[in-house]
Amino acid sequence: MTTDIYQFSAQDSAGENIALSDYKDKVMLIVNTASDCGFTPQYKGLQELYNKHQEQGFEVLAFPCNQFKQQEKGSNEEIKQFCDLRFNIKFPLFGKIDVNGEDTHPLYDFLKTQAPGILGSKGIKWNFTKFLVNKEGKVIKRYAPTTKPSAIEADIEKLLK
Repeated sequence: MTTDIYQFSAQDSAGENIALSDYKDKVMLIVNTASDCGFTPQYKGLQELYNKHQEQGFEVLAFPCNQFKQQEKGSNEEIKQFCDLRFNIKFPLFGKIDVNGEDTHPLYDFLKTQAPGILGSKGIKWNFTKFLVNKEGKVIKRYAPTTKPSAIEADIEKLLK
C-alpha cells in the first residue's frame, strides 16, 4: 500500500522524466493548471507563494490538463512559453496529463484517493484543484479551484516549521 508520493514520476514540460522523490523533505502544492481558464490568474498567486517560501523548502508542481472545456490546448512547449511570458513562473511545470478518466496519471489517482473532494468524491472538478503535501510525501489537504493560493499560505507555513 502506497503511503507517499515519492514512488511516482512524471515528465516535465521538456519531456524529461522527473522522480517526485527529488522533492523529498519539501512541502509541495500540486496543482492541475490551464492557460485559458477563469482561474489562470492564480499562476501569479502560486508564483508569489513560491517566491516567498521556496528557500524554506516549498515547491509548487504544476500539471497542465486539457480535460476541462479544452482550456489547455497548446503543446507542452507552448504552455511553458505562455507561463514564462505571462506569469514568469519559476516553479516546475510538467507535461500535460489527464487527471480524470481512463488515462488518469497515477499520481492523480493517488492524490484523489488520499484527499477526496466534497462528500468523498474522487474526481477533479475543474482546473486549479490543489493538493498540499507535507515533507514526508503525505497528502494533507485538497483545495477547491476557487481557493486562492494566498488562502493556503497559513497551512503551508505550518508544514514548513
